[in-house]
Amino acid sequence: MYGSTIIKVKSPLAVILMGLLSHNVYATPEDEAVHEEELIVQASAEEALKQQPGVSIITADDIKKSPPVNDLSDIIRKMPGVNLTGNSATGSRGNNRQIDIRGMGPENTLILVDGHPVRSRDAVRYSWRGERDTRGDSNWVPAEMVERIEVIRGPAASRYGSGAAGGVINIITKRPTNRWSGSLSIYGNQPEDSQEGATRRANFSLSGPLVDDTLTLRLYGNLNKTDGDSWDLNTQQNGSQAAGREGVRNRDINSVVSWKMTPNQIIDFEAGYSRQGNIYAGDTQYSSSSAATENLAKSAAETNRLYRQNYGVTHNGLWDWGQSKTGFYYEKTNNTRLKEGMAGSGEGRIQNDLAYSTSRLRNYSMTGELTVPFNLLWEQTATLGAEWNREQLNDPSATSYHASENSIGSVSGDPAHRSSKNSAELSAIYLEDNIEVTPGSKLIPGLRFDYHSRFGSNYSPSLNYSQQLSDQLTVKAGIGRVFKAPNLYQSSQGYLMTSRGNGCPITMGKEGCYLMGNSDLEPEISINKEIGLEFTHNGYHAGITYFRNDYKNKVVSGTEVISTTSKGTKVLRWENGGKALVEGLEANLLVPLVEDKLSWNTNATYMMTSKLKDTGNPLSIIPEYTVNTLLDWQVNDKLSTHISWTLYGKQKPRTTPEIYAERKGLSESEIGSYSVAGIGVNYEITEHVRLNAGISNLLDKRIYRRNDGASTYNEPGRAYYAGVTTSF
Repeated sequence: MYGSTIIKVKSPLAVILMGLLSHNVYATPEDEAVHEEELIVQASAEEALKQQPGVSIITADDIKKSPPVNDLSDIIRKMPGVNLTGNSATGSRGNNRQIDIRGMGPENTLILVDGHPVRSRDAVRYSWRGERDTRGDSNWVPAEMVERIEVIRGPAASRYGSGAAGGVINIITKRPTNRWSGSLSIYGNQPEDSQEGATRRANFSLSGPLVDDTLTLRLYGNLNKTDGDSWDLNTQQNGSQAAGREGVRNRDINSVVSWKMTPNQIIDFEAGYSRQGNIYAGDTQYSSSSAATENLAKSAAETNRLYRQNYGVTHNGLWDWGQSKTGFYYEKTNNTRLKEGMAGSGEGRIQNDLAYSTSRLRNYSMTGELTVPFNLLWEQTATLGAEWNREQLNDPSATSYHASENSIGSVSGDPAHRSSKNSAELSAIYLEDNIEVTPGSKLIPGLRFDYHSRFGSNYSPSLNYSQQLSDQLTVKAGIGRVFKAPNLYQSSQGYLMTSRGNGCPITMGKEGCYLMGNSDLEPEISINKEIGLEFTHNGYHAGITYFRNDYKNKVVSGTEVISTTSKGTKVLRWENGGKALVEGLEANLLVPLVEDKLSWNTNATYMMTSKLKDTGNPLSIIPEYTVNTLLDWQVNDKLSTHISWTLYGKQKPRTTPEIYAERKGLSESEIGSYSVAGIGVNYEITEHVRLNAGISNLLDKRIYRRNDGASTYNEPGRAYYAGVTTSF
């Protein structure tokens, strides 16, 4: 059927692909036996890279054991090298925490769903110090609909292009099945302190054949609400104006229809709609409130809403020469939010007129990929791919400041003459190869070429290597060059913010200044390196990895005056800043205490260095070290329980003032080392009914966000959760 060449399966890739073609994520052992002599597809470089030390996989079983969460980031944070932090090291909007990989900051974490980027956060205005009032893009898929999550760190992320300097989170959803099945899940999370927000969630899934096994469907829907914290929670606890965590309402509906054209050709049609609304809890960018915002917080009003639509068509094929994949995708995000101040001390604060403004972001993309196994000196599997992306942004709020100046940086100061629209295209071609040089020795070279319509060409070479030293010991290493193109706010000539002095560079004094977009920026560049040693024996697994990222050209608000207005106000723009260095260690240990019954799994991250070289300030405020440990006990075939514990090291604030408001120095307040423990139980009442319950933050360790130092977020207290899932 596949041609005269017969090659046996050498990796899970072919099994996974055949599972895809048969409408299952994974094939059974029987499937492997049936197809072993027919398959010609061997491990691609992408699949081989997922065996590198900087990659972790979270399975659906792992997710089942976790407390119910509204955002997958609360599960992903337990992986080595991962923390949650605000969008910048200033601490503004610190409770809106996002995934931060290896201390590179959330903007350097690329979020994928089923392999293609999700970019809704790019519809949120970029502020003077690099903040976005967003939760990131990790909560568009409910946890129960996830098959697995791939956490890709270091050089292995270089093949994914712009935005992956820190790493990649690839959220893989469950596939349609060839027999009817479904589920209904209901969860609740109730904090012990009634002033902290509770969570309620309900979702359903339905999957099965529409026409035999030729046409299959997967459909899921989700309703979720997490209440915001009490508007004065932090004030009561520590006298700080900083507010607690905002709440969120989620509504999601998503579908995939799979058409098996032939036994070896399948087309997926996908469509989804999501609405995400933030429930205000009194926090503003610099944590100051007014009577209007206080009333908003007391009434649990939504201050911003994201509406996301996504559509896609993907073709997967097996041929007698290899594998192909082609896709066309469209994503639309409308970001409707109360207008925020853009000037002086009012930057980021909700305006008293409580008027809404909407930014609109559209992303178009096409992908194509060929994977071909061959033998030329060595067994190899080469992948040739191409991508095209176009993003279009229209955000009137980015130009809405009514300047009285005639001309600001060669562009009119009148908002009517400053365009709120911006767009860019990014095209790429990449080639990578998985070479088995000798048994136990694998070499994975790669080269990616990107061309940006505004910022020109960029080459991203990478080289990963794996050498088996013995049956139990393997050394793995890699190096890759990764880039990030400036975002549409940074590059837009229409972008305009102003400060009466406090937000201007500390060297300028309190004179007032404007900040503009800059179309002449260069991409940010990171050279990512890692080397790791892994040990595996009789169910034991241990590893340690050293990583280092040399970062340059970070885009920052500039300090060089490019012009002066008719009224004498200085004009600045976004500029490429200096260099930064991030390095550290990751380690993991899995101990099977009792075979198939009791296991102990631990990982740890130690940040040796995280700083901008010209100021010494960190790229983001994360713990000096993080230890996650889990004791998992499978009591019997129906009952399981687990105990989890996370230890966070001290967190230090920035040390060098950057703006005039900080001229008297920065707070030296640190967050000391602390730990959070939890316990959970899963019980299968019948084959189709499963219960889970537990306690999070068992020892009730709490932290409250402040206006200064490293206390940028709230750590919620003890909470109780329970849920039930029925399936058929």
